[in-house]
Amino acid sequence: MFLTHEKLTVYTEEIWSRRYEETVEVFPFVSRDAGCETDEVLSRYPGRLTGGELVRKGEFFIGRDRYLWLQADAAVPEKREGSQIMGVFDFGKTGEGFNSGFESLLFVDGKPYQGVDTFHNEVILEPFAGTTIELTFLLWTGLEGGGVRTEQIHRFKKAGIGYLNLAADRFFYHSDAVVKSAALMPETGTEKEAILTALNDAYTLIDWDQDRFYPTVEAALRHLEDDFKQMDKRSDITVHCVGHTHIDVAWLWRLKHTREKAMRSFSTALRLMEQNEDFLFLQSQPQLYQYIKRDCPEIYEQIKKRIADGKWEVDGGMWLEADCNITSGEALVRQFLHGCNFIKEEFGRECTHLWLPDVFGYSWALPQILKQCGIQTFATTKISWNDVNRMPHDLFWWRGIDGSEILTYFITTPYESSEHKHGATYNGKLTPFEIFGSWERFRDKNLTKDVLIPFGHGDGGGGVTTGMLKSRRSMDLLPGVPLVVNDTAGGYFQKLHRDMEERKSQQPVWDGELYLEYHRGTYTSQAKNKRWNRKLEWKLAETEWLASRSLADGQEYPQEALHHAWEIVLRNQFHDIIPGSSIHEVYEDSEKEYREADRLLNETRAVLLAGLTDNSDNHWTLWNFSSYSRNDLVRIEEPREGRFTELDGTLINACRDSSGYWLQTSMRGLEMRSICFLPGAAAEGQSGFAGEEGGSDHLAFVHAHGAETRYYRIRWNDRGQLTSVYDKENEREVLKGEGNRLEIFEDKPMRFDAWDIDIFYMEKVETAELTDPPVLLENNELRTVIRFSYVYRKSAIVQDMILYGNSRRIDFETTVDWHEDHRLLKAAFELDIRSTRAVYDIQFGHVERPTHYNTSWDQARFEVAGHKWADISDSGYGVSLMNDCKYGYNAKDSTLKLSLLKSAKFPDTEADMGLHTFTYALYPHAGTVTEGGTIPESLNLNVPIGSARGREKVQTAGKRIVWTDNPSVFVDAVKKAEREECLIVRLHEVSGSRQTVSVRSDYPVKKWTVCNLLEQDCGAAETDEITAVLQPFEIRTFKIWL
Repeated sequence: MFLTHEKLTVYTEEIWSRRYEETVEVFPFVSRDAGCETDEVLSRYPGRLTGGELVRKGEFFIGRDRYLWLQADAAVPEKREGSQIMGVFDFGKTGEGFNSGFESLLFVDGKPYQGVDTFHNEVILEPFAGTTIELTFLLWTGLEGGGVRTEQIHRFKKAGIGYLNLAADRFFYHSDAVVKSAALMPETGTEKEAILTALNDAYTLIDWDQDRFYPTVEAALRHLEDDFKQMDKRSDITVHCVGHTHIDVAWLWRLKHTREKAMRSFSTALRLMEQNEDFLFLQSQPQLYQYIKRDCPEIYEQIKKRIADGKWEVDGGMWLEADCNITSGEALVRQFLHGCNFIKEEFGRECTHLWLPDVFGYSWALPQILKQCGIQTFATTKISWNDVNRMPHDLFWWRGIDGSEILTYFITTPYESSEHKHGATYNGKLTPFEIFGSWERFRDKNLTKDVLIPFGHGDGGGGVTTGMLKSRRSMDLLPGVPLVVNDTAGGYFQKLHRDMEERKSQQPVWDGELYLEYHRGTYTSQAKNKRWNRKLEWKLAETEWLASRSLADGQEYPQEALHHAWEIVLRNQFHDIIPGSSIHEVYEDSEKEYREADRLLNETRAVLLAGLTDNSDNHWTLWNFSSYSRNDLVRIEEPREGRFTELDGTLINACRDSSGYWLQTSMRGLEMRSICFLPGAAAEGQSGFAGEEGGSDHLAFVHAHGAETRYYRIRWNDRGQLTSVYDKENEREVLKGEGNRLEIFEDKPMRFDAWDIDIFYMEKVETAELTDPPVLLENNELRTVIRFSYVYRKSAIVQDMILYGNSRRIDFETTVDWHEDHRLLKAAFELDIRSTRAVYDIQFGHVERPTHYNTSWDQARFEVAGHKWADISDSGYGVSLMNDCKYGYNAKDSTLKLSLLKSAKFPDTEADMGLHTFTYALYPHAGTVTEGGTIPESLNLNVPIGSARGREKVQTAGKRIVWTDNPSVFVDAVKKAEREECLIVRLHEVSGSRQTVSVRSDYPVKKWTVCNLLEQDCGAAETDEITAVLQPFEIRTFKIWL
């Protein structure tokens, strides 16, 4: 009939408004300002509030990051047949995704009960029928959701207890499911007409008069459900609905707010489980469970019970949903080691899948890491946000850098409205649009007839609502709608594995990284944070190695301090912290945490070194935490005048400056050894501040527009840009144009300021201007340092170009005082190299990417992530661009660029403003990147030789705890096992070729075995020599008992 669908839509809205038979107001409340300290987490019931101000209906709750207690006694009425007793509350507005605005936690009789917010404004009070209860709310104004700090204005609109008519409520969800599903059904089928006719017939039974409404709704409901039962509900398609709450550990709120969000969200999930037997809930991220365990043990114990009952799924693999571009390989391993161990120890569960719906791209190293952690399936959503290309498959085997394969599933739940061409969400609402759309968008219908929808409010938590559960039940009744079932993520993934097993001949494989064509600015935003991350990753690994040496000497291993420091680093690798996409307060907290980790490591190292050395004033102990032997400079902070020798008296070449010495020394891989200091005598080769002319005591001949060393003839122009780097050893020019050109681009992304670099940034470019002629600061036998000073608008850039006597590296030690608005700073080198591919350092290996824009896939990679280096080489010669704390690169034709700084204004209005220090380096070399020494030289830049006053103790002097005999194998970690009295030694193949390696030790090895990344044995213990054959880029981990 004409306009039937429109009429039923309007009627559905009226049914919603008449679900409550009656309500009784609870106002007024006694209030008390919570008086929260800056870092305090509010979780405890405040007791009885007395003497506070009264809050009445219509009054306002105003502030930013303000907390308020509300309390009132409420008489809960007796039960009524056909109804349910509910509390209904409206104290403020919660932003979509829980990204801004009001949130609260309700305590009933002093116990945490449920989160109350815009999307969870109903509270079932049926268990308290006929009693008087104390309602206590902890209200939070919330924040503005990024940008300029703004007070939040909320109003106390509603607080009541009433009867929800169950028939009207159920009829509403049936009606809503019908009108929304029918709108998506084809006109050619029979199901659409059938369900609309059934609903229209049911509405004819309703008498809208108030005194007749509820009895007639009950009759209409019976009629409608009888009609549904008569219909043939058949579908080959099943939508598996997984309840969850995506909680960003920090983003547009601080870590302390996340802890409070977790309490609210988890208490809500627990109430839903009490009230809905069919409700299943997934929560990943052990970090959140650790928070709850500390902050609210009562909720934590309830969660443990629900996990034991099989209602609450705890899985996901990682400690938290970490960024996978910037996090190092070893740190990714620790994400799983800490995460899986916590879940096993606390809940007795093994992790089976990696749940990373919201992470900004996925390293090619991940499949191997997952396989070696016992993870069977990887699921994500974010890859659908690609701004250029859509991935060809949603269900496939992802082949990793070493050849490992992991079953991968892309969630396809569509946004009802989105600017993303292909975008899917991990915060489903369980609407018909999502049910139909998830299957419609799914690309691999030949492989399975099952899709997954994760549902529940996020990104700031909140989670599932009662309405979502009711909607699922209603949709599952309707013909023409896929089967809509509750499930766990693990159960769904098991079904996928079975389906794939049946269709072996049809299975697609993706061999390569899963590059997200979006959020390319996250490689660069919040540079200080990224610098802390890189430095602490290395410092942690080095400290573990020192601690392992100490353990072999019979001393105590500082496991607790190291574990705590690792947790700080892992926490700050969350995918909105380390990428640089959080509010300013998050980075204030992050720096405090990083400083705490640094303090812990410094104190730990002091104790370790005190145990490994004596207190000799005239000796220094050096160590090389690198698998590679090196002839390198080491910094010694020795204020006295004197000279340095080896223990056998051999003089060490040293140069002194105002605060200490640079020494040229040779170190074996993973070696610790001591040297002597002879005070009083003048140091050899001490001339550190020579003039322009070179000589026997000077490394370089320096003039106004150039410098020459044993390796290079370098020239620069009046703008401070390199115009020539002539490689004397290889007799060729390195540059085709300019080098170290400091380029500044206008960086105004269309959507996500801190997240993005859009391709049109290239349209407007300026260069930094040289303010003064270059200045020679140092020119001795070991180093030549030439200072270049630049200015750009409000910013100053000072660079010391460092040339070495015994290294081909050319360093640019940089200090930037940055005060720009939407500008992107890059260092550019136009190279005289012809290659269609550039190579980039990533976790546990390297990846090739195109230097051309032949296809849309190539062009979309106009900004990519790299770790310690990127390289453009032909078959005989190449150039690497290294760094000590940067991650964003781009290579186009023969030009290689490193991104240095962004200056976004959202969500942090002060992002990247202020002082920055970092070093990048140009490294020309003969041969390919693996032949030319790039990998060991990049380690020299990132992990300098360490030094401490004192002499290594006799019992350990000259002993190496572990080393390898193959330069194509790098030792990533030497540490004590988490749960056993043995060492863990982890290594990986670096060159991309099959290699045989022996692991050696100067200590007697009692036995050893291979284990996985979770330190679980993979074979029987052996006592002969430790050897292994590694495939290209393979990771191998050993347990070794000394």
